[in-house]
Amino acid sequence: MDWLKQAQERQQEMIADLQTLVRINSVLDESTATEEVPFGEGPLKALNWMLQQGTEQEMHVVNMANKVGYIEMGQGEEMVGMLCHVDVVPAGSDWVHEPFGAEIEDGKLFGRGAIDDKGPTMAAWLAMKMVKASGIKLTRRVRLIVGSDEETGFRCVKHYMAHEEVPTLGFAPDADFPIINAEKGIAETTYRQLDVADHDEQLRSFHAGHRINMVPDFATAIVKNVPEEITAQFKAYLAVETLTGEITNDGANTFTLTIKGVSAHAMEPNNGVNAAVKLASFLATCLETATSKQFVDFIVTGFGTETRGHALGLAYRDEMSGETTLNAGVVEYEAGRIGEVRVSMRYAVSYDFDTFIAQGQRALINTGFELVIDDNSEPHYVAPEEELIQKLSAVYERNTGEKAELLAIGGGTYARELPNGVAFGMLFPGEPDIAHQHDEYVIIENLVKAAAIYADAIVELATTNA
Repeated sequence: MDWLKQAQERQQEMIADLQTLVRINSVLDESTATEEVPFGEGPLKALNWMLQQGTEQEMHVVNMANKVGYIEMGQGEEMVGMLCHVDVVPAGSDWVHEPFGAEIEDGKLFGRGAIDDKGPTMAAWLAMKMVKASGIKLTRRVRLIVGSDEETGFRCVKHYMAHEEVPTLGFAPDADFPIINAEKGIAETTYRQLDVADHDEQLRSFHAGHRINMVPDFATAIVKNVPEEITAQFKAYLAVETLTGEITNDGANTFTLTIKGVSAHAMEPNNGVNAAVKLASFLATCLETATSKQFVDFIVTGFGTETRGHALGLAYRDEMSGETTLNAGVVEYEAGRIGEVRVSMRYAVSYDFDTFIAQGQRALINTGFELVIDDNSEPHYVAPEEELIQKLSAVYERNTGEKAELLAIGGGTYARELPNGVAFGMLFPGEPDIAHQHDEYVIIENLVKAAAIYADAIVELATTNA
């Protein structure tokens, strides 16, 4: 079967569907969340639109508490799962293209979620429709599982796993080709200042970041009782660091400072510019009151020169999955109320989590901070000899002519929720990873290629030798 030719013939159908889906602002919205609308109106609208596509194709469709749903076809006791998500991270700033406009330019479709994960979802969905239309007899059912809370806690897929059939094997089209069989552990942590008493502190407030899994692209602080020279000093700092920002004198010797950074996915903080770290680095040179200085000094010491956890006692690497990474994603300080840095930590498959956390807690002695573990998702690994790896390797190699190398990532996909699941595409080798960044896009030609690969993968995985 020439799946690529079929995908090319149906390209406009897939693009039109993707544009519709990208135009739905499906960022988590706590302000509209209720028991019936668990993650807000946008994510539910995107989920319902996706499930409606399955109904129109006369497939078996189930909505599970408006959190997650699935579209299923075929017969058989066993089941192949394709796990996708339709929620997205906040747009952030500095977009040239409208974040939810789904504009097409130079063979690319731009928009938040274009590559993470609405584009890959549409490729998997077209693949499913093409296989159904082919009439090929499958011996395993095929289920497209669609989540709406992947970016903010996996509550959707956790609900699915608690109440529904777990796929025999499956993949998440939410990362890179060829095959990702190792995903780092992901811990959500908080570094909390122990004493936030307001002793007429110079730092009145500090805020940065939208989400823990994004490098903060903005930071703002209000300071008081500082020398008037702070205006000239800050402008000089911006020039030296080639940063964009501003400072305003609010009167009564109070100033507001802002810095713009560059957003990136938390799995590789070095791909972005952390606005919180940059602003703290400047404030550390001009604040003197104890609690204020302790707060900004901690940010500079822990995250100012590297993102691998050396200063915080958490550094480690293995050959299988690489180094620890720390992203200071959300930073909040209010004089007399709170001082905390929320960090997404990605750690290697062989990381001894309890031992390193104990080491990290010891490293905080005399810093005035404590380390709190808010959530921990353990590493995920599938051995190369498994049926899933063998079959997906064959699919990738015959469709690309390239060897199916096994990869590890710092990101977390739904595949980690499956005992026998991997991430499979849809970024091709050499493509830049612009997920969670401004002007996110998907290359249309590659979207079509991915749909063909996924169709082949469906047939390969859903056909047993029995």
